[in-house]
Amino acid sequence: MSKAQRQHRLARILAGQPVTSQGHLVELLAEAGITATQATVSRDLGDLGAVKVRLPGGESVYAIPEHPADQLAPESHLRRVMGEWVADVEHSGNIVVLRTPPGSAHVVASAIDRSGHDEILGTVAGDDTLLVVAAEGTTGKRLAATLRSLAGL
Repeated sequence: MSKAQRQHRLARILAGQPVTSQGHLVELLAEAGITATQATVSRDLGDLGAVKVRLPGGESVYAIPEHPADQLAPESHLRRVMGEWVADVEHSGNIVVLRTPPGSAHVVASAIDRSGHDEILGTVAGDDTLLVVAAEGTTGKRLAATLRSLAGL
């Protein structure tokens, strides 16, 4: 089996059921007749851009973003992510602070970074908080209003 075939099967497994650890993923691949070590699975997860996200019950599972990291995501994707994960939007100067459920800030930051919005310089994500830095010529207040609108707040 080629690397691409293994990674395709791995992505299908992640899309079909919650997977909490690399060891669990090795077992699920073995059940599908695919032999892979934990190190191989780790590299595959990295290649696919997989991230750990926290489910509403608190469990962390692997997920693969819908769009490759080097491709701009459509605004509809950003709107959906913002609507699902952003709980609060505040601003100070040229910085906007977004609050999310625990373990979700990086999902929102990734969607923002891949949105290609000219008014956004970049993001920094923690566990449940992320900072969005407004580009030169954009105020934090104006950017916060845009992000609030995208989140449906």
